[in-house]
Amino acid sequence: MMAEMRLHFLGATRTVTGSQYLLETDRARVLIDCGMFQGSPHDVIRNRVPFAYQPGDVDALLLTHAHLDHCGLIPHLAASGFRKPIYATKGSVDLTRLVLLDSAKLQEEFAQSHQRFAKRNPDRAAAEDEATMAELAAATTKDPAAATRDAAPAATTELRAPLYTVDDANAALALFHGIDYGTELQVAPGITATFVDAGHILGSAIIRVRVMEGDTERTIVFSGDLGRPGSPIIRDPTPVTSADYLLIESTYGGKTHEPQEEAVRLLGEAVKLTGDAKGVLLVPSFAIGRTQEIVYELGRLLSAGTIPHLPLYLDSPMAQTASDVYRAHLDYFDDDTRALITRHDPPIDYPDAVVTSSAKESVAIEHAVRPLMVIASNGMITGGRIVQHVKALVADPAMTLLFVGYQGDGTLGASLQQGATQARIDGQDLEVHCQVRSISGFSAHADEPELLAWLGNFTAKPRTTFIVHGDPAAQAAFEPKVRALGFATAVPDWRQTVELT
Repeated sequence: MMAEMRLHFLGATRTVTGSQYLLETDRARVLIDCGMFQGSPHDVIRNRVPFAYQPGDVDALLLTHAHLDHCGLIPHLAASGFRKPIYATKGSVDLTRLVLLDSAKLQEEFAQSHQRFAKRNPDRAAAEDEATMAELAAATTKDPAAATRDAAPAATTELRAPLYTVDDANAALALFHGIDYGTELQVAPGITATFVDAGHILGSAIIRVRVMEGDTERTIVFSGDLGRPGSPIIRDPTPVTSADYLLIESTYGGKTHEPQEEAVRLLGEAVKLTGDAKGVLLVPSFAIGRTQEIVYELGRLLSAGTIPHLPLYLDSPMAQTASDVYRAHLDYFDDDTRALITRHDPPIDYPDAVVTSSAKESVAIEHAVRPLMVIASNGMITGGRIVQHVKALVADPAMTLLFVGYQGDGTLGASLQQGATQARIDGQDLEVHCQVRSISGFSAHADEPELLAWLGNFTAKPRTTFIVHGDPAAQAAFEPKVRALGFATAVPDWRQTVELT
């Protein structure tokens, strides 16, 4: 007799962040991802909502990859009672260490800053806390937009505390087990998992989960974030041919990236224009994955003599450390990149790049001799050093703000990309006079045709294909095209539970 199976959709539902799913049988509970909600305050507040289950009752956690929206709540989970194994590829383990320790450090710094502010401005801090408590109460309901309700008084101090600390992150990291691609592993009673390459960032995985009870078996495939075929450095996404149930990301539903060659041409054009104007090329970029790819392409353009040798500032210590992790996992690279290494042509290095380690060095970039290029985190301008650069340069017509990745709904990056004439940063309304350009071909996510092509590998259609990890407009565009391929589809709501028969 088949075990009862339920899948709880606890994040990345009708939004692109907060990836988290709980697979539950009558014998086991396994989490797939435990990510942070990012972007607009409306989404971020959901990180404070209590878990929908008892963390101590979960048997294992399977992590698709090291981006914060997939791993960012793991220390909070561990601090709340989870003590069981966390499985990820070896590359993901190394990158996740960087991401979680950085996240914890930033949270501790923010909490200290907030507490200093509250001491100086007690009335204003109290009003802000009250507003945040109301948001938290609303987010705690299944419908985050529902009417607010009274929150527990204890929430006041909690809101000023970090969600987790560096100590919490280190405790969680001790639970990690690095595994190899293609190895089937028993992770809980009756449940095995196999990780295969998703081609998104180093170590990223599609996870195939098998649930067995007697002679009956069900397979659930979690796509994680799917990369683009032909992207540099790492391998292409692995074809999957069968599943009883499938969860597929839809970040770029309804959209088609320009070809990789066109993306590289546009990058070269932006560099040349910056050189001619003696200006600044400012690239918001996620520290893991995107930064390595952009540096790779800049290096190739420079070697080919296509662009001038402009100074490059890598204003993201985590990006530099992530590049070190990439270099330590050459076995994950594609054939072309391994061939470069064989020829002693470092694939993710740019000659004389300046790596800034301190905040003081970061601020000094704005006064450096032009022309110059800056790659800084994070990619959606919702935090990190990029915010300070945008604040200082957004009114400068000689600055080109070059977007090379996804901009989530409600983010400053999305607003600027869509042509905003003002940017509100740190309470100031700033006039936008810089040039704004976008290149979609560097996305680490498959576009809609590439997602549909990946689905075309299925020789037998899943019973249900759940469309996840996408904003509502992307999902609305994508779902009918998946159905047209013969797939039965569903778009789950946040905290919805589905019985898997």
